[in-house]
Amino acid sequence: MNLYNSVKIGSIELSGNLFLAPVAGYTDRSFRSLCAEQGACFSFTELVSAEALYRSCSRYGLKDDAPSVLTAVNLVRRGECEKHYAIQLFGAESESIYKAAVLLAPLCPDALDINAGCPVPKVVKNGAGSALMKNPANLGRIVEAAARASRESLGNIPVTVKIRSGWDSNSLNYAECARIAVEAGASMVTLHPRTRAQSYGGKSDWLQIADLASRLKAPVTGSGDLYTPEDARQMLQETGCAAIMFARGAMGNPFIFSAARSFLETGAWQPASFAARIAAAMRHLEMLAADIGERTACLEMRKQFCAYTKGLTGGAALREKVVHAETIAQYRQVVEEHYGF
Repeated sequence: MNLYNSVKIGSIELSGNLFLAPVAGYTDRSFRSLCAEQGACFSFTELVSAEALYRSCSRYGLKDDAPSVLTAVNLVRRGECEKHYAIQLFGAESESIYKAAVLLAPLCPDALDINAGCPVPKVVKNGAGSALMKNPANLGRIVEAAARASRESLGNIPVTVKIRSGWDSNSLNYAECARIAVEAGASMVTLHPRTRAQSYGGKSDWLQIADLASRLKAPVTGSGDLYTPEDARQMLQETGCAAIMFARGAMGNPFIFSAARSFLETGAWQPASFAARIAAAMRHLEMLAADIGERTACLEMRKQFCAYTKGLTGGAALREKVVHAETIAQYRQVVEEHYGF
């Protein structure tokens, strides 16, 4: 059975079922573009505060009464190679979600994703992210507001939702939240089967993905503990989900998408060479510098470079020097000293 299949989400048809998850601090447009180049069929921006967008927060470079400046915001612009991408918003108020979503029209995203899974305190303390799992009715109102904005201003693009298992082990309400989200207008639900209390610890429970896929008419995407092509095949086989979403498994490794597709279609795959991984890291840096300036990009890329070089021979020594690099030339010099290319 071929596990690599097309997926229909509302009005869009995707050629495959390997997605890139929204990962705060990592899935900038440059990285998303590299992943799309390697075969990510659908990608999601980092989570963006609806309230901040609506209020033209300077953190996102917005100005009052100038929605078009969104095209200059690195977090939400389409990557060069992205054929299909979604912008992910978070917030606790339906009206803020609506007003922020309307502002996204100049960017022409293919979908609007609602974050109901982020576990970090600064997000949940205001009732957003995985805190929405504690208030399914409010989650429904938020999805409904996003769907309304989509119909009125975004060309009726699909609304999707990313959820967790529940707030904690005593409140596993993913099935209820998913049902409410779909009834409110969501065209796809992504489940990361950990509770908010687990954060990113422990193991994700893929049985919950299988359960949700069997209940829901809308496509279900599985996330959680996907690091290898073998993991991709196992999740698709065991859960019956329509698609899978690589998160931490893709960090520093955009090649996971081409490898996973190869494995799903042929049963074999080849890891990317050291040279290919370093070359990808340098391309990522150069594209990011074009977006946000060389100095800022070099600072941002320190953590990214650590991910790209994880497991490489001499990687620890290289990372020790990279964290002090302030220019692209200095990054190149460190790479040349360690690998000769």
